[in-house]
Amino acid sequence: MPRKNPHAGDMLALDNQFCFALYSASLAMTKTYKPFLETLGLTYPQYLVMLVLWQQDDVLVKTIGEQLFLDSGTLTPLLKRLEASNLIVRARDDVDERQVRITLTKEGRALKKKAQDIPRQVLCASGQPQAALGNMRAQLSVIRDDLIRFNT
Repeated sequence: MPRKNPHAGDMLALDNQFCFALYSASLAMTKTYKPFLETLGLTYPQYLVMLVLWQQDDVLVKTIGEQLFLDSGTLTPLLKRLEASNLIVRARDDVDERQVRITLTKEGRALKKKAQDIPRQVLCASGQPQAALGNMRAQLSVIRDDLIRFNT
């Protein structure tokens, strides 16, 4: 039997906050990824950078930032740590030396194979069908894009 929400009409009740449901789900998701990523020596934000690079190697820092919605002040320390781990190389762009280009090292490319099963493991941990999570991801992307437009 569903639990009755005693605060159903209270717009400021924590249980009624979409933002809190999203925030707490994000925390739970990151916690779920943690043991899988520790075996790769990556944090969750580093994993996101690697996902971008595994999809398209040899890209500008600006491009990574745009895809991950991160500014260079947040991204630069992540990239420095990935470089210190010998997973990427940072180099000035040949055409515009104000830009920094990121390329995977041999070790960075090899790590993709080790990460291959992580999405399936997280899907299993969620207890949700893949289609349901795909639909939810699409809805969240729309909400994110609408909020970005609102804030610009």
